[in-house]
Amino acid sequence: MIVDLHFHSQASDGLLPPDEVARRAVARGVGMLALTDHDETSGLAAARAAVESVAESVAEAARFIDGVEISTEWGGVQVHVVGLDFDTRDAALNAGLASIRAGRVERAQRMSAELESHGISGGFAGAMRYARNPNLIGRSHFARYLVEIGLRPDLRGVFDSFLVPGKPGYVDHRWATLAEAVGWILGAGGVAVLAHPGRYRFSRQELRNLLDEFKGLGGQAIEVVSGSHSPEHFIEFSRLAREYGFLASCGSDFHGPEESYVDIGGNAPLPGDVTPVWTAFRSKTP
Repeated sequence: MIVDLHFHSQASDGLLPPDEVARRAVARGVGMLALTDHDETSGLAAARAAVESVAESVAEAARFIDGVEISTEWGGVQVHVVGLDFDTRDAALNAGLASIRAGRVERAQRMSAELESHGISGGFAGAMRYARNPNLIGRSHFARYLVEIGLRPDLRGVFDSFLVPGKPGYVDHRWATLAEAVGWILGAGGVAVLAHPGRYRFSRQELRNLLDEFKGLGGQAIEVVSGSHSPEHFIEFSRLAREYGFLASCGSDFHGPEESYVDIGGNAPLPGDVTPVWTAFRSKTP
């Protein structure tokens, strides 16, 4: 079974509507999928409905899992926590996500001013053209604008030179704490997963400190396989998952065609020496 438990839609910074990205996943053979938009769950109902409508015409139905990717700050670095299989009606979770979204527009205005100080004009308006949900405007929307005006040929090139700490366009922002994000997910009955740990530029000791704290807060899983992870990462994070007793998750982190590391469902399968995260889901695994 192909499993993809991390991808995005227009409800946050993906390029495709929630129903379309869900149908794309099923068409590509994904048997278990989770839409994990940044700090937002508004696309889940449409994505689930799309999966269920496809299931009426195929012999083996795909399984849709409710998901979200929460922006946190740890050690001065933005760290993401994915929540899976939670109660989407949970009041504390929804209030927490709303509190994160509330600061994004003001942050975007500061990012635009920072770019302006480096001679790059029109950032806010340009980014807003790409933000289907204005309250979730973020770095990816600015990055698309910077590609549009020719500063770099693609998003990876933009993020090498802009919008990251120490580069033009980056501004600090108060995200959720790691404790808040994990607490919201657990309180809603879900599974807390540390997203793409291989992307954070931590020393080995800093990474261990993060994993120690995440485990102590009740975090249950880490992404062993991510679209941005290398085969060496698969080995490293399989070992750390076993050492810490974490469940293992996998996902493409797909945002859109020709923009992501891999297409939806194109992530490698989990290694055989880890326990899959879906064994902890509340409903039975098919």
